[in-house]
This record gives sequence, structure tokens and C-alpha cells, in this order.
Amino acid sequence: MAQRKHAPIARHRTRAYRLTRTAALALSLVVGGVWWAQDDGPSPAGADGPRFSKVAAAPVGDSRGPASPRPASPRPVAPRPLPPSPAVSLAIPYLGVTAPLIPLGLDAQRHLATPPVDNPKVVGWYQGGAAPGELGTAVAVGHLDTRTGAAVFAGLKMLRPGRLIEARRADGKVAVYTVDKIKTYDKKRFPDQAVYGPTGRPELRLITCAGRFNAKTGYESNLVVFAHLTQVRTTSAHRGHRA
Repeated sequence: MAQRKHAPIARHRTRAYRLTRTAALALSLVVGGVWWAQDDGPSPAGADGPRFSKVAAAPVGDSRGPASPRPASPRPVAPRPLPPSPAVSLAIPYLGVTAPLIPLGLDAQRHLATPPVDNPKVVGWYQGGAAPGELGTAVAVGHLDTRTGAAVFAGLKMLRPGRLIEARRADGKVAVYTVDKIKTYDKKRFPDQAVYGPTGRPELRLITCAGRFNAKTGYESNLVVFAHLTQVRTTSAHRGHRA
């Protein structure tokens, strides 16, 4: 399935998102908000390298011969990408977050609308990109806080590799992503290709603000959570409806 092309989005003051086109049709996102966010660095590459099995010598008088090496555990099979379906809600169990997902689009100035400030507990899903579980890089954005207090992504910096993110779809499917890494980038040096470039599999980016706040220019950095699809479930309510 070919990936969708993303429209560029211009900068929209302090609480806005800016998407720009690159040679690979990557995206660049600038998010307003508050809080400090620290850079956890990339997760381990995961290369196992060559494996060697030790064969235990049989005791004297034991006719069973050398012990057989224990078979290696099979690697999990990656789920198939899902067809398009609107996003409904997002859950981050480790943080105790369950939030409705609302679609975000572009206005006449090619600006991406932000989640409403007066409802800081919702997450915005860029509907011009991939749907949950679909091949491509899906993008979800949310505020860290507002003038009245903490918002939906207030604890996002506490995620670590291996934690799960669940995105429920309108068709009853739940796309389960596993966090790979959490990075903080200066907005002036935001790596479009690294964050939004094609990866050949369904991936997810959660993005919010980070760094110092300047009353004139907003917040200096973005916190980005990188995750990839590892499981697809069907909600019990949907299974009952189908039955």
C-alpha cells in the first residue's frame, strides 16, 4: 500500500504545528506548550550478533551423550498493516491516559489546527496522514498543559522503550504500538526525515512541546515518541456486534 502524501503546513504562532515538504515527503512539526523534557537517547539497536550454544559434557558413565542446545525463541511476527479507518481514542496504559482522538486538518493558510485549548484532555490526529495501524507514519499531537493546568501529554516524557500505546479505530480494531525511543529536538533543527520519513512499516509519533518558554517565540523544543505497530486487537464490543 502506497503511503499518503502529506500537505505542508506553515508556522502558526506559539500553539501551532508547522509541516514542511522534503524530498521524501517528510513532515516537520512545531508544537506549542510547556514543561521541560529530557532526551532519553535512542534505544539499543537490538542486534543480537552471532550466537553460540554451549554443549555440556556428559558425566562419566552417562550414555545419553551431550545435552542438546536449547532452541532459540522465535521472534514475534509483525502484524499486517490495516486498511484505513478513522481514529477514535488513544490510550497509554503506563501513564493512565485514555483520551478521545479528534481529526486535525488544514485551514486556508495551510495551517494544521491544534487540539482545543479549552479541552486539554483530547488528542489530535492528523487525518491527512496514516490511520492507526495503517502503513506509514501516523501523527498524534497534544498539549502538555494550558493556563489552567496539566493537559493530556503532561507525563509523556516518562515513557520508556517497551511501553505500549493503544489507538482504537472506528472499525473496532485496536492498533497497539510499542515505544522504541523518546527524543527531544530543538525546533530550529527538527529532523524532518528522521521523524516523518518512510520506514516501510506502520509507525506512530506522539508529539508535544518541550524546552524553555519564551513569551515572544513560544517553546524551543519538541518531544517526540517513536513507536511501531506490534499487535492488532478487536474490541469485545465489536466482536459481539459481529456475532
